[in-house]
This record gives sequence, structure tokens and C-alpha cells, in this order.
Amino acid sequence: MRASYSENSENLEKDLGYSFKNRGLLVEALTHKSFHHENPGKAKAYNERLEFIGDSVFGLVIVEYLFRYSDDFTESDMSKIKSYIVKGAVLSEVAEGLSLGSYLSLGKGEEDTGGRQKRSLLANAMEAVFGAIYLDSDYERVRGVILGLFKDRVLSVISSGQYHDYKTELQEKSQLLYGVLPEYRIARQEGEEHLKTFTIDVFIKGEMFGRGIGKNKKEAQTAAAKEALPRLKESPAK
Repeated sequence: MRASYSENSENLEKDLGYSFKNRGLLVEALTHKSFHHENPGKAKAYNERLEFIGDSVFGLVIVEYLFRYSDDFTESDMSKIKSYIVKGAVLSEVAEGLSLGSYLSLGKGEEDTGGRQKRSLLANAMEAVFGAIYLDSDYERVRGVILGLFKDRVLSVISSGQYHDYKTELQEKSQLLYGVLPEYRIARQEGEEHLKTFTIDVFIKGEMFGRGIGKNKKEAQTAAAKEALPRLKESPAK
């Protein structure tokens, strides 16, 4: 693994579909503060400022795409989809697909503690790269890079409805119709510790309205809430 920037970052540029005019911006985007603090003579700056710019640019690109995608999307719809797409888990997945961690300049301590695989670090570096591309070119170019990496994910989220907060909606409707909160109960836990599957039922006033299965409790609860919502609408308040 590399501990500092090298010419191999050209492979990253190929994967991004963008070649930097000012390569110093790319170096900065790939430099973690741990490397800067340990090697002040080698790295004059690190990527947090670029991350700040990249975060704003990334959010604007996604919102603009959603705005143009459908006139039916409300402000709330766009906000929910954007929040889902720009979260660290999605960013880090894209970063992993680009092997971004292998290009980073890290301090020894960060290197020794697995910094190249840390999701938060990868997500931040991905945003820093977007910020660097924006400053090196213009909005249209960085928009093209971002959509090249995220468009399919955005469309998948839209078609699957993953962005919808089913648990919050069920909670609000349950309180409105019944005056109580939903209760989630674990029906089953299966599999080894690192490969568990959870089956969770959701009850309202003792009546089961939905069942969900997931790789963790949150995922199973969300699935149960999604199943419960149409049944809740059909069931008269008691």
C-alpha cells in the first residue's frame, strides 16, 4: 500500500474520466490530515477544505438531476432521495469501487489502523476529489463525473423507493389513528454472528400489521413498516 501520492493516481483519473490540469489539486484531495501533520514539509495542505466544497457541489448536482428528472417530485421527495444518496455509506461504496483508499496519503498511525478501508475517510476523500475537479474545471465537468458515478444508483433508489422513511410514516399514522406508537418485536434471529438474518414483526395495539426480514434490525424494521402501511390504511381505527 502506498503511504503517499504517486503517479499511479493517473489510473484514478482514467476511472473518473477526468484529467487534472492542476495536479496539485488532486494531490491535496488525496492527502489526509494525518499525513500533513506527520510530514509538514511534504504536504502543505490536506483535503478537508476541498471536502467542504465537494460536499456542496455533490449535493447540488444530485438535487439538480432530481429536479429535472421529474416534475412530480416534491421538495420533500427530492430532500429524501438526496439525503439517501449523499450519505457516507453510498459515497464510500463508490470510493471503494474506484479503489480510492489505495491512492491516499496517510500518516503512519492512520495507515496502521486500517485508514484505507475506513468508510468515513473514504467518503470524505470522495467529496474532496469532487471539490478538486470543480476548482480545476467548472460545474458542467464535475457534474458529468458525479453523474457518471452515481446516476445508476440514483435511478435504482428512485425505482425501489429505498429513500422513503417508512418507519417515520408508520409512526405518524399510528399516532394519528390509534394514539400509540408501533411496537417492533424480533420474531427470529438466524445465522452466524457476522451473517445474521433478523425477522421482525410490527404491532399496533397488540395487532400485527407487518413482518420484515433484513441483515440487521433496522433493515428488518423498515421492511416491516413498509408492509404495515397499506394494511394500516385499510384497517379502521379502534
